[in-house]
Amino acid sequence: MRINVTSLLVEDQQKALDFYTGILGFVKKVDIPAGGARWLTVVSPDAPDGTELLLEPNSNPAVPAREWQKALYDAGIPATSFAVDDVVAEHARLSALGVQFVTEPATHEGVTTAIFDDNCGNLIMIVAT
Repeated sequence: MRINVTSLLVEDQQKALDFYTGILGFVKKVDIPAGGARWLTVVSPDAPDGTELLLEPNSNPAVPAREWQKALYDAGIPATSFAVDDVVAEHARLSALGVQFVTEPATHEGVTTAIFDDNCGNLIMIVAT
């Protein structure tokens, strides 16, 4: 068993696509209409056939997605994390592109992390692998 698709709630799919491809460097994999929204996934350019990240709208009225997303954000809990080779270098690259970090790179028990705001309703952690 392996993870095929994982989802990330977003406030606006187009804004999220622009951020995740234009700033973070992911590549659009699938973009098809899906009941008034889109089945919209991105992948790492290093693993185009790897795990897809579904940029899922938080607007489904039958699910308390928006409230859950806001609760995580308000508590300072990242919605997900992405692996990078060098947190300090990625922090510098993303900061230069205008990404707002809520934590600076820090190392705890040998693991370096930093957390940024994706401007789509989420906090995202980057971690060195």
